[in-house]
Amino acid sequence: MAEIGKDIERPLGQTLRPQRKASRGIGSGSLAAVLAVLGVIGVSGAIALRERPFRKPEEAAVSTPKVTAEPAPAAAAAPAPAPVSAATQASTPMKSGRPQIIHVQTEEGDGPPKAAIVIRDPATLGQNLKVAHIPDRALIEASDTGPLPIRSADGRRPFDVYARPWSGARGARVAIVIGGLAVSQTGTQAAIAKLPAEVTLAFAPQGNSIGRWMQAARQSGHEIVMQVPLEPFDYPNVNPGRNTLTVSASPEENLKSLHWALSRTTNYTGVMNYMGARFSADAAAMEPFMAELGKRGLAYIDDGSSARSVAPELALKDGVPFIAGDMAIDAVQDRGEILKKLDSLEATARAKGSAVGIGSAFDITVDTVTSWIAEAKKRGIEIVPISAVAIDPQKR
Repeated sequence: MAEIGKDIERPLGQTLRPQRKASRGIGSGSLAAVLAVLGVIGVSGAIALRERPFRKPEEAAVSTPKVTAEPAPAAAAAPAPAPVSAATQASTPMKSGRPQIIHVQTEEGDGPPKAAIVIRDPATLGQNLKVAHIPDRALIEASDTGPLPIRSADGRRPFDVYARPWSGARGARVAIVIGGLAVSQTGTQAAIAKLPAEVTLAFAPQGNSIGRWMQAARQSGHEIVMQVPLEPFDYPNVNPGRNTLTVSASPEENLKSLHWALSRTTNYTGVMNYMGARFSADAAAMEPFMAELGKRGLAYIDDGSSARSVAPELALKDGVPFIAGDMAIDAVQDRGEILKKLDSLEATARAKGSAVGIGSAFDITVDTVTSWIAEAKKRGIEIVPISAVAIDPQKR
């Protein structure tokens, strides 16, 4: 009956809601959770307000092992090494043809020095361009006519030390040698200033101020070679110039003429013939000449003008790095014709891997080569120094 009474008193269309129990406050479990959250916030704030983090950022980013050297006994202490000049230190070559791992101590920061590992590829090795104009005294032999290039006591060659660095990549490579520098002062200055640093420059020994121009060329990043006048056919009607090496001269006379040309300046990687179709075809005349280059650690660049040259065979026999030119690029002094030759060089490089072009420091040649190189690089052609394409018997 009590239930019936309640139904009668209920408003029409509404149900009776059950009454809520009175709240008894925050339970012990909830209180513990709140305290735990507050504790986490407090610890986080303390960490954030610390003066320094737990780990130094540089140690967190890179884990570098510390290198510590055990102290050697006093009796076995070795004498301190003699100081090395900047030029010698910058030009020291590697002793093998394989990439080497070199451990270097860095001096950054206030803490102890950390060890770093540098992997160097000998294909990219060459003289530091910042000191490229400074002769390495260990590679110089004094003579009556001037400094002569020579292998150092530890076997280093001018060919290696004075080489311009390059990438070492296996793509299509083009080497260009521009000769006749130091004959015209204005032409020499323009060639050094305009030509890309990857272009090799060849100096004529009859030129003037060669030492000054050598420094300017090396400071601009160019590898350089020395031209040597060799006897052509129809000599002396066709005369390469002073102190030409001839077939009729004795080996001693030719070596004296060669030494005169070599002593005109320093810091070059090799020599290139100037003319010489007759001389280069005579094995008896060429053999002492090539042996002298091997003794002195120089390369030989054959301009490719004579198919009868015996230079390739003798270079291999005497351990001389050898390069043969593929074509003369400016036999015709016309921009269009020079561009055709340069495009032909590019095609040869894509087919064989490398190509060598020989030109002279004419204004039209310098301007055309400079503009062509800018476009060739965009097509994936690497312009390299002449040493980069040499066949080196000592590295075979």
